[in-house]
Amino acid sequence: MSDPIIMVVKQTGGVRIHTFVSSFAYGNIANATHVIETENQLVLVDGQFLVPYARAFREYADGLGKPIERLYVSHRHPDHWFGVGAAFSDVTVHALPETMGFIQDHGEASRSDHWKLGDLVPDRIVVPQKAAGPGEETIDGVRYVFDRVTETEIDYHLTIKLPELGVYFTQDLVYSGTHLYLTQHMDHWIRVLQEMLLEDYELFLPGHGLPADKNEVARNIEYLSAARQAVGDGLAGDAFKDFLLQRYPERKCPGIFDIYLPRLFGGASDY
Repeated sequence: MSDPIIMVVKQTGGVRIHTFVSSFAYGNIANATHVIETENQLVLVDGQFLVPYARAFREYADGLGKPIERLYVSHRHPDHWFGVGAAFSDVTVHALPETMGFIQDHGEASRSDHWKLGDLVPDRIVVPQKAAGPGEETIDGVRYVFDRVTETEIDYHLTIKLPELGVYFTQDLVYSGTHLYLTQHMDHWIRVLQEMLLEDYELFLPGHGLPADKNEVARNIEYLSAARQAVGDGLAGDAFKDFLLQRYPERKCPGIFDIYLPRLFGGASDY
């Protein structure tokens, strides 16, 4: 396992925000998970993908010396919830009802579908126990604003905002410095990101890559616009991949093309 990147990205009063990013190397896709540390407890956002990183994330969280009050799963893509089964089965997990239902109905099939990864895949799944959704909640003195975003990188996506801290947990609405996982919903995804630029937040915590600012949100809009145009021009498969690799040579994690291209153009399993 290549070493993860771990950092404290914001400290305000008694609140510290931590980010844990798995390796950019080899075929990894730089999964980013986060810890909101307050005076008395921890709240986690997503649980990593591969078993070694999930366990390292848990070890880091435990090293902060405070109880994990809950973990939020942002959406149903397995790279965000597989690690829960490996390292967080004792933690209360919150997710959108649609995400809970998917993991309940298809979680084991999704796990089995990744058999080629061997012991990097957890040997069990954990279905989230508590429903999250649009609204607000104060947790250990911090105000959280939750939203349910549809038809972007995934059909249903949970976002978390901390308004008083200027922090927005976008997870897979923003890919920071990496290639994006593209879907048929690029038009609506662009509109969501354009609205994000107008909001009063300064720190955006993605699901892949390092913490970002509004410049990276704008770069995601440009990437999506270019990809949408390429599809409109008839590019598909390897030609589509080559176009994006040549246009964005600075972006990392090209392994993500192999994950989404069969779904974007070939109707492969959505697990």
